[in-house]
Amino acid sequence: MYISQLNFEELTREQITNLIFKDMEDDYHTGDCILVVGSKTAVHYRLPTAIELYKQGRAKKILFSGGMKFEGSESTESALLKKEALDLGIPEKNILTEGESLNTLENVLASLLVLQREFQLHRINRLLVVTNSFHMKRLVMTLKTYMPSWIKFTLCPTHDGVTREDNWHSSEKGRIRVGTEAEKIIKYVKQGSIKDEKLKFTL
Repeated sequence: MYISQLNFEELTREQITNLIFKDMEDDYHTGDCILVVGSKTAVHYRLPTAIELYKQGRAKKILFSGGMKFEGSESTESALLKKEALDLGIPEKNILTEGESLNTLENVLASLLVLQREFQLHRINRLLVVTNSFHMKRLVMTLKTYMPSWIKFTLCPTHDGVTREDNWHSSEKGRIRVGTEAEKIIKYVKQGSIKDEKLKFTL
């Protein structure tokens, strides 16, 4: 069975958990660049993971993607992430940014040009992908749809307090976040915006 055949309203909690979180773990490969997509809380959750990956020597460059400006800030997501990374000792020459994207699909599309200019796409073998664990499935499906087929992805999810695989269903915030992601994945697959995938669980 494929994602395109799912109806969100019919999914059990276990099936939603599998759809969002299954096989979204770090495989510990090194890569050419760490790709971090922005969010309102990216500085708190996604940035520390990216910094740790960089300091471990898993990639020599970090690309911060995101053009949203949230209430109370005059800077884009990517600009805020870059500023914090500089404060944490990452050399500016190793930080790339794109400040145009306003959603996950645009994160991917806008990052392509930055990656092309920095590396040339045909020279890229692997990206280390950083986002929250509940967002990773949709992001990686979007990457696989729009990035060149030869580029591999190592998934490096971050975890907040209420939206982990083991506890998302225990709070309203967690249920909303994960439910919204599952609905979006099914919707975008049916629209043809992201490639369909065969399910790794049975109904």
